[in-house]
This record gives sequence, C-alpha cells and structure tokens, in this order.
Amino acid sequence: MLTPDPRHGPLVPMLLALTVVTGLVDAVSYLALGHVFVANMTGNVVFLAFALAGAANLSATASLAALAAFLLGALAGGRLAERLPDHRGRLLRAAVVVQTVLVAVSTVLAAAAGHTADPARYTLIGLLGVAMGGQNAVVRSLKVPDLTTTVLTMTITALAADRTGPRRLASAVWMFAGALVGAVLVLHVNVPTALALALALLVTVAALLHRPSRTTPPWSHPDGV
Repeated sequence: MLTPDPRHGPLVPMLLALTVVTGLVDAVSYLALGHVFVANMTGNVVFLAFALAGAANLSATASLAALAAFLLGALAGGRLAERLPDHRGRLLRAAVVVQTVLVAVSTVLAAAAGHTADPARYTLIGLLGVAMGGQNAVVRSLKVPDLTTTVLTMTITALAADRTGPRRLASAVWMFAGALVGAVLVLHVNVPTALALALALLVTVAALLHRPSRTTPPWSHPDGV
C-alpha cells in the first residue's frame, strides 16, 4: 500500500495521475490514430520496423511522426527542466499546464474535425506526441524512484526480481486502468470523450499543484531526494 513520502511530497500521487493519462492517450493513439503510440516509443520503434518489412495495418510514416513529435516534446521538457531546476513542484506544474493546453487543442480538434482524415490524424499524433515527450522529460528530471509514468518494462522486471515496490505495482495498475478506460471510451463512446477525460485529469493535477508550487517545502528540491 502506498504511504505518504516526505521526500517527494505530493509528487507521487500526481505522477500516478499522469500514468493514467498515459494509458488514456495511448489507447486513443493506438486504437484511433492508426496503430501508433504517442507515449510508448519502444512500441513505435518496433512498429516502424514491422511497417518497413511490409506488415499490414501499420504505417511507417505514422510511427516516424510520433517519434519526431515525442523527441520535440522531450527537448522542450528538458529545456523547461533547465529553467526550473530548484523546485520540483513548480517544474511539474509548468509542464502539466503546457501538456493541458496541447491535450485541450487535441480534444477540440478531434471533436471538430474527427480523427480519420490524414490532416487531423497526423496533427493529433503530433500534438499528443509533443505532450507525452514533454511529460517524460520532466518526470525524468523529478527523479521520483519507480515512477516513470510511461515505461513499464523495467518497472515490472524490478517488481518481480526484487519482490518489493508498492509504487511499481501502483504504476502498472494505474497504467492498465487508464488504458482500459481509454479503450472503452474510444471503442464504445468516441475519441473526444477519451481525450476530455485525460484533459480533466491534467487540469486537476495542475490545480492541486498550484499551492505546493508557491511554497518551498523540503521535498521541492531535487537534492532532497
């Protein structure tokens, strides 16, 4: 069971919420945008190889677009971390605000223009890829152990090998929950609704981080890890 951690303050529950967002967004991208991930780059590299080999229902162009957008977002997230190196709460809130804007634009676009035509589809891949790349870069800078919000391979490996780690288990569970809910919404409701749920979670995280980002508690500094 997860217990409060004074070394990381509210960062742990906030990152778990972002893990749910990852599951939601990747459900949208894989199921509705042409079998491509916007958060899981391991999958995209593999899909790119499969597409180049001639596998059906996979697009090398879509995989490359997602990779490029993710890299751009990661570059921006890294620059943001360089600008706010001394306060982890302020850094995460700034990153989530930017991510919220990108997902909000994606939600409006999906509702207004759909997601099947190539202009809208590739725009959605680009916006969501940038959002998730930025999230990954910032989460990496926060240095909260066992919470990457996207990559679960090493998390699950460590969970099995070490036979410990409530954060590792929580990360896998919340990723699964986000992907499950996202898939249900995409398959049985619509894409804008799935994106709107991700947007609501991001707005909530940004709001909850507002007060902590205005003070400087011990957990806010990276050296306190």
